[in-house]
Amino acid sequence: MSEDFVGVLGDNNEESTELFEHFRIVADKGQSLTRVDKFLQNHLENVSRNRVQNAAKAGSIMVNDKAVKQNYRVKPFDVVTVVLAYPPREVVISPEDIPLDVVYEDDDIIVVNKQAGLVVHPGHGNFSGTLLNALAYHFRENGAKVDNGFGYLVHRIDKDTTGLMVVAKNETAQTGLAAQFFVHSTTRRYHALVWGDFTDDEGVIEGNIGRSLKDRVAMAVYPDGSQGKSAVTHYKVIERFNYVTLIECRLETGRTHQIRAHMQHVGHPLFNDGLYGGDIILKGTTFSKYRQFISNCFEEIPRHCLHAKVLGFVHPSTGKELHFDSQLPTDMTSVIERWRRYITINK
Repeated sequence: MSEDFVGVLGDNNEESTELFEHFRIVADKGQSLTRVDKFLQNHLENVSRNRVQNAAKAGSIMVNDKAVKQNYRVKPFDVVTVVLAYPPREVVISPEDIPLDVVYEDDDIIVVNKQAGLVVHPGHGNFSGTLLNALAYHFRENGAKVDNGFGYLVHRIDKDTTGLMVVAKNETAQTGLAAQFFVHSTTRRYHALVWGDFTDDEGVIEGNIGRSLKDRVAMAVYPDGSQGKSAVTHYKVIERFNYVTLIECRLETGRTHQIRAHMQHVGHPLFNDGLYGGDIILKGTTFSKYRQFISNCFEEIPRHCLHAKVLGFVHPSTGKELHFDSQLPTDMTSVIERWRRYITINK
């Protein structure tokens, strides 16, 4: 049985891995008492009543920093803010039988542990074989009720990054999750193997991230704030291997390639990250035995060493706090074990 789903997908904005937009409106002194849903419709272009209602249900309409229902009446000088999923664009998603590691699923959301090599959504030459194609098949085969047939994205991770992602099954859940990603109340922790050793056991990397002026595929760090968007990454050393280090990264923001760009910026590119210079020997010796060891490691994990290990958020419908922790993929564990043995043998 073959069936394509024609639906909508959030704007493919590559400047952020978070798929939402934020509006802030201050009511003027002549504002008459007006329901907040009507107020937003009057002030926001191309925003449907349904999107505003979903935002109200999800608790993402705020007046003076407090969540309000859609029947709240706006008065003069009220500060109204709202977080919405990006204006949708139409896409066609064909269900494809692609293996999925489903960690959690209910009527509103699904959490998956994404494998390496799986693009999240169609685009840029990847019009099939994506996570959304896999979800469309999964939902259809399991009789899941999903408004558009394939799910609603609120964040994404790189093709070759593994780990946890949450996808909404309806627009209300999508809006509720988007609001959490916007205020950075979600918990996201990554494990990465990077080149070099760190002086400190933990630290913070800050610096705007935007499109590189030298390579349009890569991102660059602009510490002076002249370009890009603010980004903050906290890191902590887990295990040291002299020439490379296993670290945990906690994100405050969710910029495209944030960990990869920040780590390159501080001189610690991800191990085997070709886009950011981590696919050559950056630390160690010139001995042929060492060069062969590195070559074997690169063959073991032919991608950058990054895994989205921990994901936590508040369920958009029940209000319950959910926390998920995933195992490192076998290619990362194998390379880490190789380094343990190498350091032990060569002490």
